[in-house]
Amino acid sequence: MPKSSLNAPHVEAFLTLQEIVAAARRNLAPGPWSYLVGGAETETTVRRNRQALDSIAFRPRVLRDVSRIDSTAQILGHRSRLPVFLAPIGGLESIVEGGAAAAARAAAEFGVPQMLSSVCQPGLEQTAAAANATRFFQLYVRGDDAWVDDFARRARDHGYSAFCLTVDVAMYSRRERDLIGRYIKPWRATAAEGAPFQSGLSWDQVKRFRDKHDLPLIIKGIATAEDAKLAVKLGVDVVYVSNHGGRQLDHGLGSAAVLPQIVKAVRGKAQVWVDGGFMRGTDVVKAIALGAAAVGLGRLCGLGLGAAGVPGLVRALALLEDEVRICLGLLGATSWDELGPQFLAAATPVTEPGLFSAFPHLGDK
Repeated sequence: MPKSSLNAPHVEAFLTLQEIVAAARRNLAPGPWSYLVGGAETETTVRRNRQALDSIAFRPRVLRDVSRIDSTAQILGHRSRLPVFLAPIGGLESIVEGGAAAAARAAAEFGVPQMLSSVCQPGLEQTAAAANATRFFQLYVRGDDAWVDDFARRARDHGYSAFCLTVDVAMYSRRERDLIGRYIKPWRATAAEGAPFQSGLSWDQVKRFRDKHDLPLIIKGIATAEDAKLAVKLGVDVVYVSNHGGRQLDHGLGSAAVLPQIVKAVRGKAQVWVDGGFMRGTDVVKAIALGAAAVGLGRLCGLGLGAAGVPGLVRALALLEDEVRICLGLLGATSWDELGPQFLAAATPVTEPGLFSAFPHLGDK
């Protein structure tokens, strides 16, 4: 397991994101690696996430002054060095010493928000104490309304500036890489007793939370325009487009494929966030051009931590920032406000879609 105390000069050896990926693969044991990269059943949704992104090409404009580029963003009113945040991942403690606390330190050092998963150690309070990062809290519902309210109170009291309910886990999927490898995730051992509460989650509980609590509310797992409209009707602050990284419903559409219809359905009444297969700076630019306000980095977060702990994740974010700024400049845009669908076109992917199809040289010596 990589140590979060690795010295920063070490990670300067990483000149590309795919070197981060390769280092994580070398460092992680088979169980945690399969958990990090795997998806549900045939992993079709995993591949479609990449296929959707790879089916978008750019339409660059030239002879524009791009000598100064501002790639910072506002995410729910908080300044972020990029329009990205660390998406919630359960069990980061199996990938890096310190788990979510290590991710919090990297988020604070680089300057992007962290969204903490309720099934990630060391938990809500200790993660908040680890670093002064902008932080959001994500909950898997494992108890009644009073149980949810307790988490909301604790999140508010410990500086989490938004609260997220994940809604695409009514049934726990069959993640065959884990099953084949006989890898039992520690947090799954206690999840079964609370599973009926997640399965019973409905729009009524969303309304109840919105009426009772003043924390901005994020609904994660929206994949259709119909559900986006329902969320906006109930006053949700963020419609979070996600298919759980392809880890829940198999044979779903890619997140980037459904993003435009959800942006249209929301009509600016809430922010739209997205995750699912985003690995490169060009991926982030595509999402913002399609109307997203922020992009969640899930597996890339785990890969950075797996490669070299906190410095590895900070380095991954720095490399991503370089890619973003180069992409913006070559498109002829100096800020996110200048982007829009006019910079994009449909195209046929040139590589077979897969989780790591964004890194075509991964197998090179």
